[in-house]
Amino acid sequence: MANAGPRAWERVLAQIEDDLLTGRIAPGQRLPGERALAEELQVGRSSVREAMRVLEALGLLRAQTGSGPDAGAVILARPTGGMSALLRLQVAGQGFQVRDVVRTRLVLETASVTALAGASAPVDLAVAAELLDAMDEPDLAAAEFLALDAQFHLALAQAAGNEVIAAMMSGLRDSIENYTRETLPLLRSWADTSDRLRREHREVLAAIRAGDGEVAGWRMTAHIKGYYAEGGLSL
Repeated sequence: MANAGPRAWERVLAQIEDDLLTGRIAPGQRLPGERALAEELQVGRSSVREAMRVLEALGLLRAQTGSGPDAGAVILARPTGGMSALLRLQVAGQGFQVRDVVRTRLVLETASVTALAGASAPVDLAVAAELLDAMDEPDLAAAEFLALDAQFHLALAQAAGNEVIAAMMSGLRDSIENYTRETLPLLRSWADTSDRLRREHREVLAAIRAGDGEVAGWRMTAHIKGYYAEGGLSL
């Protein structure tokens, strides 16, 4: 049996993608109406609606119903939420191996702290510092500590200002937190591990503040690898 061609709604998506790439439409611009798109692409209006729902779910589109001046579908300029959502769904569906997630973390987070240390203008590390202070609470449960830990790593990625890296880290955050929590029973001593993690977090932050990207990068790499190695994951 021959392979089926693209479904009608996929043809709509492909056309919108092509229009964006060629500049026929731009972020912030309103798309043609449902009827106009259906006639132009020779598809049913239900196929256009399906394509619009997919784009909205991906964070690429804001749809407003009605007939006023604000009605219609507008292409968004910063669709980072869609990327995060897709990664979260892939992780939830076990689409990525833990080892691959960790290796991706190493690339993304090393790049983030190196960029932060080398920034030409002052960077805002207040959120990251506050999270470290919260992790110093003596009665903090391990699961709460690890949730704050994941927020700390995300905060550094966001502070670095690379929206793609921040979106990817946001999408991987649940996976990171879940795996670190699942590793707890494999650790010899949570007290020793948490003390080490606190120290390493502050050493990374200190290297960033000192403007030493090389040191910040290798400290972050050693920090991430160390925890997973302690939990038995070989990279």
